[in-house]
Amino acid sequence: MDDSLDRRTFLAAAALGSAGVVAGVNLLGPSAATGAPAPPAAPQFGLAKFLDPLRIPPVIQAHSRRYRGELTVTMTPARTRLHSQLPETTLWTYDGHFPGPTIEVRAGQRLRVAWANELRGTVPLVAVRAPYAVPTPANRPGYRAADGSLPAGVELVEGVAELPPWNVVHLHGALTDAGNDGWAHNGISPGRTQLTEYPNRQPATALWYHDHAMAVTRFNVHSGLAGLYLIRDDEEDRLRLPGGDHEIPLVLADRNFDTDPVTGALTGQLLFKFQYLPASGTTAPVTGPFTLVNGGVWPHLDVDARWYRFRVLNMANGRFFRLDLVDEAGVVHNDAVRIAGTDAGLLPSPAAVPAGGLTLTPAERADLLIDFGRFPGQRLRLVNTGASIEPDIMEFRVESRRRPEPFRLPAALSASYARLDHVPEDHDEVFVATTPPGVAGRPHPEMWELQEITDPPARFPEEGVIQLTDPATGNVRTFRKVARLFDDTTTIFIDRGRWVVWNLIQLGGAPHPMHIHMARFQLLTRHKFADLTAFDIAAGGTSRPLPAPAEGPPIEKHEQGWKDTFTLWAGEWLRVAGHFEDATGEFMYHCHILDHEDEGMMRPFVVHPPEISRFHMHPGNPGNPTHPPGHGGH
Repeated sequence: MDDSLDRRTFLAAAALGSAGVVAGVNLLGPSAATGAPAPPAAPQFGLAKFLDPLRIPPVIQAHSRRYRGELTVTMTPARTRLHSQLPETTLWTYDGHFPGPTIEVRAGQRLRVAWANELRGTVPLVAVRAPYAVPTPANRPGYRAADGSLPAGVELVEGVAELPPWNVVHLHGALTDAGNDGWAHNGISPGRTQLTEYPNRQPATALWYHDHAMAVTRFNVHSGLAGLYLIRDDEEDRLRLPGGDHEIPLVLADRNFDTDPVTGALTGQLLFKFQYLPASGTTAPVTGPFTLVNGGVWPHLDVDARWYRFRVLNMANGRFFRLDLVDEAGVVHNDAVRIAGTDAGLLPSPAAVPAGGLTLTPAERADLLIDFGRFPGQRLRLVNTGASIEPDIMEFRVESRRRPEPFRLPAALSASYARLDHVPEDHDEVFVATTPPGVAGRPHPEMWELQEITDPPARFPEEGVIQLTDPATGNVRTFRKVARLFDDTTTIFIDRGRWVVWNLIQLGGAPHPMHIHMARFQLLTRHKFADLTAFDIAAGGTSRPLPAPAEGPPIEKHEQGWKDTFTLWAGEWLRVAGHFEDATGEFMYHCHILDHEDEGMMRPFVVHPPEISRFHMHPGNPGNPTHPPGHGGH
């Protein structure tokens, strides 16, 4: 394979997470390119699959008599075995657990949480980068040669070993005011406490809390700082979905471990290893060869022969999971699975798993119902289909005896759900584009806020200017980049109570799971560009208008639900709509591949009461008190 194809393949697969194969090249298998010790012959590197039982995080019922709406959660170091055949791993945790305790609340009941930072030392991982190779060295344990030296091109990531505990908690998906949202710059040091209040004025759903500290989120979350947060309500109660021991969280992640350079044995030390292109400095997000569920590597779960409910979260930094349920012969049984809900709540009715499996990108959640009553005495596996690392995630061991089934799958779920056929004509529009690495010589993918202009430049391409053909009208529209880094000027201002359509446009490179704080959204339309060559990567602009994108793959039934994270695949133009009706303040939106977020793919936006916004002087309102409110700042 020539160097140019190597580089194109690397850039196209920079997320390193979905199927793991691009242009026929396997990017996810083990590699000897670093010169590190040869791993054991088995793909699981000496760890037995399905040896350990699935761990269930402890549950905090935050509105029980014990807590009465107030709760303290302590960030503390802990040592634990992530597999019984591994030495102990040092982690940063919430209340000593990885994942943290599952917090349960009732909708509409306020909860105050004090997040106390009692961490110490430096971040408990080793961060290294290795030169790009096929297959990637990122999914191979260890990084040193047998004599302890670093092989050619392998480098410790400068400064990571000195990172102190500096943390701020974000409750992902919460509709809460900005002061409680976990602003990335508002990290706290050990001995300090972050005080938050969550109104929980939203339907039953699975949220999750995690660290969100500026520039180091990837390291802090990778070290263990994440947990589930469940909101319950009366509508959910009336459905009598499987509960108690038959409702189980499945928090998915991947990790890598260091090895003893002489023996090659796994040490248990977290290894944050990723690959890069030495010539340009372009990097791929971290991944690892070991799949964890609830903090355990390749566990098993003994289940009754009946329906179960699983609250599934992709907590990985960058790994995509494409989920299938298979039996011991490898036969897929997704017909025994129904999707009851997604990121922000229950669907109107149960949805089938789409053909080819259910893809969950980082931060996405799925509320799954599985009927094990069809498989008495069998063993089933949850697998990451298409992964060229070990595809198995976990094993279900179904009891042999049959028992009465107390649950009947309902035809309808959320009666309060309403599909957005359209949004009010008086709504705001926001335009955001993501770019591949290499734009104007910069090594990382970027996220651009765009403002439409009526005076296009005389010559194209021009850095930061793109022209699009609107699929709705056929008209060419010209946009200029107005911000790309977090601390550039804030350009998006929204009036409370406004509907906003976010136009998310992907100009090539890796897919991006885009997360918008503070509101819940529905996917309105999906279009796809057949040709992106008009976007000149070196120049950083379009040389000619991008042709009108065609209507993309149909919106699946499970994609019609309320969500807060949307996967933007290569060449897509998504329109997602949300109602900014409740909270106010300054919030964030970003790619939820944590490496991309920390490398600059995160931006702020502001929501004001409309009576306030008319007096606020900003780039879209230079101080005229009769300025009309809203319009997304554009």
